[in-house]
Amino acid sequence: MAAGEEKEGAAAAATAGAGEGKEAGNGGGYDGKCTFCRIARREEPGTVLLPCEYEDLVCFRDIRPGARHHFLVVPVEHMGNCKTLKAEHIPVVKRMMEVGKAVLQRNNFNDLNDVRMGFHWPPFCSISHLHLHVLAPASQLGFLSRLVYRINSYWFITCNGTVDWGC
Repeated sequence: MAAGEEKEGAAAAATAGAGEGKEAGNGGGYDGKCTFCRIARREEPGTVLLPCEYEDLVCFRDIRPGARHHFLVVPVEHMGNCKTLKAEHIPVVKRMMEVGKAVLQRNNFNDLNDVRMGFHWPPFCSISHLHLHVLAPASQLGFLSRLVYRINSYWFITCNGTVDWGC
């Protein structure tokens, strides 16, 4: 094999490996065992993806809704849970919030002051792929949902509870 072919082969192998990133805590991969990775790549036919203005994010309804409107906004690339977030992730989280607000408005929910958005804090997240919960109307959450999605509790935090997001 010539030197040029070796470099091309190594680059192709690296690219192929990047697509299989196992626990890519800060992003940049795919985990075939991760339900949200499979949903984001349209490999789960039972999940309907909602229109999303960003190619690096997907949005869909939560399978166990805690409110009349309960959506999840998920990065396409595998990212660890909210505990792995750093300041460099601020743009991603802000886009996730934009998508959440937009999907609510497309579903005729316009009172953005009556919305709860946040993340489950480990170990209280069932899937270890970053996902933003978007719930509305927050004022009508049932007893159990008020507990599960309690603002800045030990198990659920808003974007302000993770890093100084400037939200």
